[in-house]
Amino acid sequence: MAENLIIEGVSKEEKYQTLLPQAHALIQGETDLIAALANLSSALATTFGWLWTGFYLVKGEQLVLGPFQGPIACTRIPFGRGVCGAAWQQNRTLAVEDVDAFPGHIACSSSARSEIVVPIRDAAGAVVAVLDVDSAELASFDATDIDYLQKIVQPLGQLFPA
Repeated sequence: MAENLIIEGVSKEEKYQTLLPQAHALIQGETDLIAALANLSSALATTFGWLWTGFYLVKGEQLVLGPFQGPIACTRIPFGRGVCGAAWQQNRTLAVEDVDAFPGHIACSSSARSEIVVPIRDAAGAVVAVLDVDSAELASFDATDIDYLQKIVQPLGQLFPA
């Protein structure tokens, strides 16, 4: 496991390209879910400087706050509510350009303007957690973020029992 991130490039895609193998190295061989999520949230936050980067874990019919970087957050989100709950319910990544325009948005931080939520699936394909990233800028997330964030979190599914 690497103890320092080495991020190269200026563009978003270049940063993702150098982060991806390092993120997978943080996960590879790690058996503790919380340790893997904590390091990954730190790696993403350090690389991109977003407002909030973290994980919510599926527990029953709600998402419960897990490791994160950023200001304090909502601790529980019901199934289907807000961007996180909708991504869980729809079992797909949601990138929202303007959270104020998203029906039912849960404002954990008044500074959040755009958001991306990526489901994490176990071996059976069930959503077991989500990666949630908030930005203080409108329209921060695009197809590049969707592609790379899905690739980054994909190995996390192995840490959840099927």
